[in-house]
Amino acid sequence: MPELPEVETMRRGVLPIVGSRIDAVIRPPCERKPILMTPRIDAFDRRLRGKHIVDVDRRGKRVMLRIEDAQTVVIEPRMTGLVLLADPPTLEHLRLRITLTGPAGDQLLFWDRRGLGTVRLLTPKQVETLVDAKLGVDALAITAEQLKAKLGKSQRAIKVALLDQAVVAGVGNLYAAELLFFAGIDPRTRCDRLTLAQWQRIESAMRHVLEEAIRYEGSTLGDGTYRNALNGEGGYQAHHQVYARAGDPCPRCYDGVIRRMVQAQRSTFFCPVCQQKRGLHRLVVPLPA
Repeated sequence: MPELPEVETMRRGVLPIVGSRIDAVIRPPCERKPILMTPRIDAFDRRLRGKHIVDVDRRGKRVMLRIEDAQTVVIEPRMTGLVLLADPPTLEHLRLRITLTGPAGDQLLFWDRRGLGTVRLLTPKQVETLVDAKLGVDALAITAEQLKAKLGKSQRAIKVALLDQAVVAGVGNLYAAELLFFAGIDPRTRCDRLTLAQWQRIESAMRHVLEEAIRYEGSTLGDGTYRNALNGEGGYQAHHQVYARAGDPCPRCYDGVIRRMVQAQRSTFFCPVCQQKRGLHRLVVPLPA
């Protein structure tokens, strides 16, 4: 966490800053583990002071602030980072403050409890080599044919392969489990054993799950860390079908019981009845909202 839906929600939440002038870039005093920030704060401030923000984009799990002189502020929240317009959950974990003059308020904040996030100010060439070259096609844009071409010969389990950001950008552990449930595919199935029809169901389920999660502004889990740009909770956690529901009856077939297993040191949740390991996987129609 956060994954594509949460980062897209952050992006949409801070869109009102487009057109604002940057007055200062400040690194508040923080006794916690420092985040990775490049360049140093004095250079960061000097290069941005007086410039205008012309757009806010997203690349995979990164928020991208486009600056009028073609520089880009790349914010990667990683595990616990938040991009905010409102006051942060705590002051002790506030990592960056960008003061603004504009119609949408006077600040943009980056808050990070664990200090694993990064903030980088990059030139167009650096964005190309340090961001774009390392990421695959966005999860909301990738096609079934692209998925098959990139993963169809891999012997990795499909759940593990979907977490590879160099293949498909934006899907993380939570949403990989959810989309495979909707696709009716066992998360242990090897990629090289999937048919084109199954890749098509994966692509369709991926788009459905991610778009629904964005509509509900992401998932705020039990620790309450993830918040939207106005410091409010997401709502998609109330619609999870399998994630963190081990021991519950399957919400679709009612015959299976949701199981938890570990894949690549991450928890995976699935229904062993709906998501069969062998044979043809029956077509799954997404549950109504």
